[in-house]
Amino acid sequence: MTDTVSLYDQFQALHAERNSGREGWLKDIREAAFNTFTELGFPTIKREDWKYTNVLPFLKEEFQVEQLHSVAFPATISDESIAGLDAHIIVLQNGRLTNAPKIKGVKIATINDAVDLGGAEEYLAKSIPVEKHPFAALNTALFEDGIVIEIEKNVQVDKPLHIIHTYNSLEAAFVQPRILVISHKHSHADIIETTKVLSNYTLFSNSVTEVYVKENAQLNHYVLQSEPATSRFVSFRQATQEKDSLYNNYTFTMPGAALVRNNLIAALKGTNVETHMFGLYLASDNQLIDNHTSVEHQQPNCFSNELYKGVLKDTSKAIFSGRIHVFQDAQKTNAFQQNNNLLLSDKATVDSKPQLEIYADDVKCSHGSTAGSFNKESLFYLQSRGIGEATARNMLVAAFAFDVTSKVKIPALRAHIEHLIEHNLTENYD
Repeated sequence: MTDTVSLYDQFQALHAERNSGREGWLKDIREAAFNTFTELGFPTIKREDWKYTNVLPFLKEEFQVEQLHSVAFPATISDESIAGLDAHIIVLQNGRLTNAPKIKGVKIATINDAVDLGGAEEYLAKSIPVEKHPFAALNTALFEDGIVIEIEKNVQVDKPLHIIHTYNSLEAAFVQPRILVISHKHSHADIIETTKVLSNYTLFSNSVTEVYVKENAQLNHYVLQSEPATSRFVSFRQATQEKDSLYNNYTFTMPGAALVRNNLIAALKGTNVETHMFGLYLASDNQLIDNHTSVEHQQPNCFSNELYKGVLKDTSKAIFSGRIHVFQDAQKTNAFQQNNNLLLSDKATVDSKPQLEIYADDVKCSHGSTAGSFNKESLFYLQSRGIGEATARNMLVAAFAFDVTSKVKIPALRAHIEHLIEHNLTENYD
């Protein structure tokens, strides 16, 4: 196994390579980010925000951290796995853009091209507090390339943009995907992210996505995580919103990857902003799923609503940590947060920590958290009407998840998610 020092050595060499070819502002940002990561190191359980997730055991592999672009991929990648979905397909291979359709009113480019041509400096790595997020700092220092999606002013994109992340390697791999999305004034778009892991080797994906939602723009962002047990996924997503904008995030995590850590931040920097965060995580075996969210109300008259639900079985573990931060100037804030968990096994565990941090006095804020097993009365009611126990439990799981799945606005995607729920968790119970 590779110890932490040798992995750091690889990072050091890769950082020198990444910084050798580019001058100016990006090089300075990379240098500062790497220094931050070097100072912080990989997070341990001594850090409050990693208290329940020990990531170090997942890093003890002989990871390959460079030259992944030479690995072969299938000639074509399609989104046929989501039946009936009509979308523009964008393909990333090990974090590098390989397929970008031409879409009226939408600019798609590699990050390197965007940096060379200008225009990325205003957005790239400008809003992420890397000093608080070691993995985001590492990605900022080491990402090889990535993708910029820019939705032009007044554009209503005709169908969803489906980003398919594909990964392949000939040995254990550590990759750093990077995405930048800019939705300009009065635009409207749907983005779907899915993943295909083609390799049987261990994959550690450390991704960063920056989203900017401009004045009166609307962006629906769907993230579907369904990866094999050999995968470890750490993601950082931040949405920065201007006045009168709407950002909806939907994060669905299915059984599979040994470790999933999602960091999601919404920074409400304008007035009359609306933000919704919907999450559903389904855990099985000894899987660890950790969701950390933060909603930052910085201006008055804004609304946020957050609903995360989890279903756990076997010896799986889930963590939910949600924070609503209302700044002093953010009067007339409405903010709500709820986390509910359904435990299908007495060996499954969940740690839930909803938080309110309020510095304004004219607000409406609430939060709550629940965890428990099946409602015995509901189960008895269904069985008393001739429904078998397994079917009754399946129905209760589907009903529990409905509050989140019903929010999905793309019919084909919603049907696909409901199928995954039925396939993964509504079979046999302990």
